[in-house]
Amino acid sequence: MPINENNLIIQNGPHLRDAADAKSLMRWFAVSLIFPVAAGTFFFGFQALLLVAVTAVSAVAAEAAFQRLAKQKVTIDDGSALITGVLLALVLPPTFPLWMAAVGAVFSVVVVKCLFGGLGFNIFNPALAGRAFLMASWPVAMTLWTRPFDSVTTASPLYLARIGENVPGYLDLFLGNRAGSLGETSILMILLAAAFLVWKKVIDWPAPVAFIGTVFLLSFTLGHDPLFHLLTGGVIFGAVFMVTDYVTVPVTTKGRLIFGFGCGLITVLIRFFGGFPEGVNYSILLMNIMTPVIDKYSRPRIYGEKNAKKS
Repeated sequence: MPINENNLIIQNGPHLRDAADAKSLMRWFAVSLIFPVAAGTFFFGFQALLLVAVTAVSAVAAEAAFQRLAKQKVTIDDGSALITGVLLALVLPPTFPLWMAAVGAVFSVVVVKCLFGGLGFNIFNPALAGRAFLMASWPVAMTLWTRPFDSVTTASPLYLARIGENVPGYLDLFLGNRAGSLGETSILMILLAAAFLVWKKVIDWPAPVAFIGTVFLLSFTLGHDPLFHLLTGGVIFGAVFMVTDYVTVPVTTKGRLIFGFGCGLITVLIRFFGGFPEGVNYSILLMNIMTPVIDKYSRPRIYGEKNAKKS
């Protein structure tokens, strides 16, 4: 058939589209968060569930209010603000004051996400940036941990290990019967959520595997218990829910491996040589800054690109 303008359809890419869109991915991600939320509620009681509800409602309301004031289309139905709010709650102490949590949720959505242009344009992971903001604003409340099933304050396993005190056993660490942030305590429930997300093809392996593997190998090399350092703190939670973020991590497999390695390296450096017993939060935020650079040097070369630039 002769080629003429009537036989051609000219439009901007992408020309092939996957059946999964942002809303469906957010929906499955939200479903996966039921696992750590359920574990947190079981171990820490109704206060934990109330904390999740406050941050989730605050995040959604903040996004809707900002978009209305900015005369933008209200897009809270995409679920991203809801997920940000829930994730923020899951990286906070279970008894964290509700009004502080609400302030953190507003900061996460408005400052970290909306002011950068909304979903897809934010540089940092909103929930982790919100946690960093709360840590800088109310450090005492952010480091007040309680034991499961009661309100007795205690130190986190990482801090106990740093000062040479007895730490919970592997089974308690795996099941979640220990102090820590609301969503990071039960490794079992986090792994169930990970299995669900992999099954639904929402997350892939490079960044999480590189992150977990780097923490394990470096902990072993430096003479520490590698299994303990995987089961405590936010390594597994961060690997499943944070380093798999589509917006703030590199797009290529090679780039995600580099990103995960960087997160693991910084986490270990902070844990063993820094002033904080935990480094997951800051390691991911610091690597978020490096994402554009990693993308630039890890993307595959386009056929004919070099010759085209010369000409």
